Amino acid sequence: NVINALIATEDSRFEDHSGIDLKALGRVMVKTIFMGQKNAGGGSTITQQLAKQLYSPSSEGLFQRALQKPIEWMIAVKLERFYSKDEIIKMYLNQFDFLYNAVGIKSAAHIYFGKEPKDLNIEEAATLVGMVKNPAYYNPVRRNERTRQRRNVVLAQMHKAGKITEQELDS
Repeated sequence: NVINALIATEDSRFEDHSGIDLKALGRVMVKTIFMGQKNAGGGSTITQQLAKQLYSPSSEGLFQRALQKPIEWMIAVKLERFYSKDEIIKMYLNQFDFLYNAVGIKSAAHIYFGKEPKDLNIEEAATLVGMVKNPAYYNPVRRNERTRQRRNVVLAQMHKAGKITEQELDS
């Protein structure tokens, strides 16, 4: 459930690219630059997000961030060359900080739900994956309603990707 939720929400073409999703990147550029939309969605793949987690220092400002992007692209391509898709997903989920000393999906599943990751139901998996967007903003302990809304977005993405049924979405 966690892997299905992550791919459906963060990188629906994960299996089809080699680190950079040119279609998503193009969409973001068109919507941001030409259409002036501030919320154009992300263009980063799971592999690029992993590259950022592992190798990028925090940036201050748009200019610094723009300089870091090409470096992350190069690292993402190398990660894809040396690791399988499964390994990339595992590294990503084991590196992510879910708050409350829950670094990695195993400790997050334990801290938030008292379970192993493989035992999480669809709603629990969607809650944790929803936190990936911004763990402080979608903190289930402090911002329950906001987190529930984000979880529902993740569930809708899972349904759109064919990972869950209409009935599972409605439940």
